[in-house]
Amino acid sequence: MNAKTLERWSPWVLLVAIVLLWQGICSAFDVSEFIFPSPWRIATQLVEFKGPIALHAWRTYWVTMAGFGLAIVVGVLLGFVVGSSRLAYAAIYPLMTAFNALPKAAFVPILVVWFGIGTGPAILTAFLISFFPIMVNIATGLATLEPELEDVLRVLGAKRWDVLVKVGLPRSMPYFFGSLKVAITLAFVGTTVSEMTAANEGIGYLLISAGSSMQMGLAFAGLMVVGAMAMAMYELFSYVEKHTTGWAHRGSQND
Repeated sequence: MNAKTLERWSPWVLLVAIVLLWQGICSAFDVSEFIFPSPWRIATQLVEFKGPIALHAWRTYWVTMAGFGLAIVVGVLLGFVVGSSRLAYAAIYPLMTAFNALPKAAFVPILVVWFGIGTGPAILTAFLISFFPIMVNIATGLATLEPELEDVLRVLGAKRWDVLVKVGLPRSMPYFFGSLKVAITLAFVGTTVSEMTAANEGIGYLLISAGSSMQMGLAFAGLMVVGAMAMAMYELFSYVEKHTTGWAHRGSQND
């Protein structure tokens, strides 16, 4: 087995090892299923409640994608504004940093008052928690454009707009895809947190319902589904990144 094959399969090998160790500990110490369910119990609950889990998972998925799509639009636009101007960078970036430090779960009750219980608070929570990494990475990619390169382009007749659009934005694409892989996981967190307090469907609602009825296996099954959805989207962005920005990853061009 060569190094590339080992690297490709290493996450799955580690996952299998963790699951086996988890199952072994639960069986050896006879851990109560009401406290810490075993992987086998989680799997059986996942199969038993596959219908309701699928419905709740679909709701969580499309709500997350709606908030995430909004985060991409706002994050890219804000990142372009912040990264293209030193004045904007100095004025906006500190405020956005302070805003990002606020716990987004605290916004959920406010959003419920404004938009009621349902999809609105979940979409906005996913947006609020995920747009900042996108904005920061786009702004960083534009703001760190080499002055020497910009001077050369100016001498060749390029205007500031041309430099930003034709050189700055393509140069920011690796930063952009890196931010997407971070932001999508945060978006799922935001949706789930909102559903736990301001929804009557979704994985977050499922977690609360399962916890209140002491069905820990079902609760863990819901968590596994959220993790699987986030992992799938992460791998999708990794695939697109690899096939669109290979020039920025010399070591992966021959994969």
